[in-house]
Amino acid sequence: MGQSEGRSRRIFISTGEVSGDLQGSLLIEALYQVAAEEQLKLEIVALGGPRMAQAGATLLGDTSDIGSVGIFEALPYLWPSWQLQRQTQRVLQAQPPDLAILIDYMNPNLAMGRYLKTHFPQLPVVYYIAPQQWVWAFSTADTRRIVEYSDRMIAIFQAEADYFRRFGAAVSWVGHPLVDRYPTAPDREAARQRLGLPPDQTMITLLAASRQQEVKYLLPIFLQAAQLIQRQRPDVLFLLPVSAPALQASFEQGLAKYPVQGRIVRDHPTDAIAAADVALTKSGTANLEIALMNVPQVVAYRINPISARLARYVLKFKVPFVSPVNLAVNQPVVPEFLQWQATPIALAEATLNLLTHQPDRQAMLQGYAALRQALGEPGACRRAANLILKGESC
Repeated sequence: MGQSEGRSRRIFISTGEVSGDLQGSLLIEALYQVAAEEQLKLEIVALGGPRMAQAGATLLGDTSDIGSVGIFEALPYLWPSWQLQRQTQRVLQAQPPDLAILIDYMNPNLAMGRYLKTHFPQLPVVYYIAPQQWVWAFSTADTRRIVEYSDRMIAIFQAEADYFRRFGAAVSWVGHPLVDRYPTAPDREAARQRLGLPPDQTMITLLAASRQQEVKYLLPIFLQAAQLIQRQRPDVLFLLPVSAPALQASFEQGLAKYPVQGRIVRDHPTDAIAAADVALTKSGTANLEIALMNVPQVVAYRINPISARLARYVLKFKVPFVSPVNLAVNQPVVPEFLQWQATPIALAEATLNLLTHQPDRQAMLQGYAALRQALGEPGACRRAANLILKGESC
């Protein structure tokens, strides 16, 4: 994007949920770095979360807890999302930005994109990390709206760029930002030491929930699987990192209801992954983090059964994979257990297999190496920031 008059720019960023907050924070850090080198003063206002605030954005609203997967699951968030949108629109009307950046967050950002194009038709809009239409688009209508509302798109997956380019988008592939965060796998022993854990104990990390709906549909299944594992391996310690403080009480209640030898990790969630021998995790961005840490993993997901049946039988929802690890290389690198397949017995067996069967562990680690190559070279956020602030091509 071309530089506006003067040496200052006001940027508006819109995203939601924990993963959007992470991606937004990494981009904000890169934007400030590039701006400093260009002697450009930035003011960034955002819909996002605490990580983005820590990176230097002024939050117009916290959307890190507003998000869901599924039809019925989305209903409780419609009103708070609408309220935040209206509140944000009033701020933008009073102080229009020079540039807007949308990050994922499908329906709210489609509404925001429509608003921006209607009320600020000359405002450049960049869609960075578009919703995964390239994986599970029910129709092309939303894809066309994403392209229509975006002056430029910046993709983190090659398949994402290829897909939107077919719809006429001006799109650049920069690679995945998490490669910068994990240029090499972290040291397991050092992570255990920071957590005050024994160096030789077998550990399994449970990443069951970053949303309230996942507390309901996934946490009990994960803890029941942990109980089955514990019966066969009494020596295992289960780590439960807390990604959102609001979920800590639910984790504590879960451990009380399904007692296992477990420890909730509040302050160093990344170390809780790095310390693990195996991770049992919900599907999402965390799968990529786990893979870049070289920790074997089992992936599962469940939603409201009615939502699942509507998606399967009415909307004809069918995709080859849901985990970003498998999607990035279009291969089944990590096992996926979805909805009715995600039973405690199935998850326990798959986790124990990765714990004890070296050939399967090694095959997964080899898949991780291919994944790292597919995610691109380091510097993704820097490349994205250059595109946004200076209009440089990748």
